[in-house]
Amino acid sequence: MRRSTLFATIVGIAIPMLTAVSAHAQATRTWVSGVGDDANPCSRTAPCKTFAGAISKTAVNGEINCLDPGGFGAVTITKGITIDCHEIFASILVSGTNGIVINAAGAVVTIRNINFNGVGTGLNGISILAASKVFIEDVMIMQFTQRGISDTRPGSGNSLSVRNATIRNNTGAGIGAVAGATSTTSIENSLLAGNGFGVAVGTGNNVMATRSVFSRNTTAGIEVDGGGQVGLEGNAITFNGVGVQNSGTAQLSNNEISFNNTGISGATGSYGNNRIFGNVAAGTAPTLTVPGQQ
Repeated sequence: MRRSTLFATIVGIAIPMLTAVSAHAQATRTWVSGVGDDANPCSRTAPCKTFAGAISKTAVNGEINCLDPGGFGAVTITKGITIDCHEIFASILVSGTNGIVINAAGAVVTIRNINFNGVGTGLNGISILAASKVFIEDVMIMQFTQRGISDTRPGSGNSLSVRNATIRNNTGAGIGAVAGATSTTSIENSLLAGNGFGVAVGTGNNVMATRSVFSRNTTAGIEVDGGGQVGLEGNAITFNGVGVQNSGTAQLSNNEISFNNTGISGATGSYGNNRIFGNVAAGTAPTLTVPGQQ
């Protein structure tokens, strides 16, 4: 009898403990749905409603996916994670705030296939405060009052990769690598149009843009502060206030710089293979650089 009583006592204690552990366990993959509920466990059969609801139930370096189209709300990311809604229409529509804030020191964060709409009052589409590596792919970011993507990470050794993005009609820069962030940024196959600046490169930042379009940006397609560096390869830089506005270091190769109010402002280097024509004023001619010259 004593052994039976002892066994029953142990089982009685263990079952609630196991239940508690299960209740607080985080999944490596979670799901959101337009008809979900944040009280759910965010599984495929019981999805959450918002990214904010799902992220607390997703393990570090896990992934949030979308089951069906929907608006999934603003979210702050504080750990390594992937939010990937590829082939599903997913959006974040915000007013008076940021779409996504990334504040995950030392982490790797991936954002993929999401539409961001600031409806003319949102602050930044994506605000990067801390992270080691950030990958942003297949997104549309529009109508924010500050920047489409704002990178203000302090320190060095951080990176940002933007690929297949449409970033348009934002009051500030489409992509802003802010002075002091000292990050490396790559931009590939993207459209930056109708912003204050297509991309703004602050002091200490290095930006490489390839096969992208910078068009109809009010002040400049590409703007570089003193102490910033930009490489431009194979881009179309058209219909801007200034095509390339440079106070730092800019190297140009195989770019089309046309139909801007001013083609180039400030000293730039060139391999002599750019096409610069149709600008109201050509501006400052690039200095020819010998390939391989340091």
